[in-house]
Amino acid sequence: MARHRGRAGAALRSTGRNDEYYTPPWLFAELALTFDLDVAAPAGGVPWVPAAASFTRERDGLAQEWRGRVWMNPPFSNPTPWVDRFLAHGHGVALLPCSKARWFERVWSEAPAIAFPGTRLSEAFAIYMPTFLAACGEDCVAAIGRTGPVR
Repeated sequence: MARHRGRAGAALRSTGRNDEYYTPPWLFAELALTFDLDVAAPAGGVPWVPAAASFTRERDGLAQEWRGRVWMNPPFSNPTPWVDRFLAHGHGVALLPCSKARWFERVWSEAPAIAFPGTRLSEAFAIYMPTFLAACGEDCVAAIGRTGPVR
């Protein structure tokens, strides 16, 4: 069961038995997008994620067909298969942890846009590493530009 973390608008975090960090509502407000699919939703979903449909761990988002504009906040403990799938799909926004892993180099070189919304995301998540947004598709690139500087 999730619990609130401090101030209003902060992220919800799972009980600590896994690595689920829920994206704060204010980020979706800044993106101003509606997604067709949340490909890595927690069980029961998160009510403020603006997605028409979602895949949970039980439905295995990696084994399902992805369609339309996707939102992806994958398990931070194993982002590689999620990043591969996201880049192959080519239309959506991903929230990812900064890393020295090969998948990070791949996102950096292949994603049309990367944004670092600053420390706001890391503070909201109450995690030990900075996070960033990657976008594919013109509408998604424009959306992450509303959150901060884009490369």
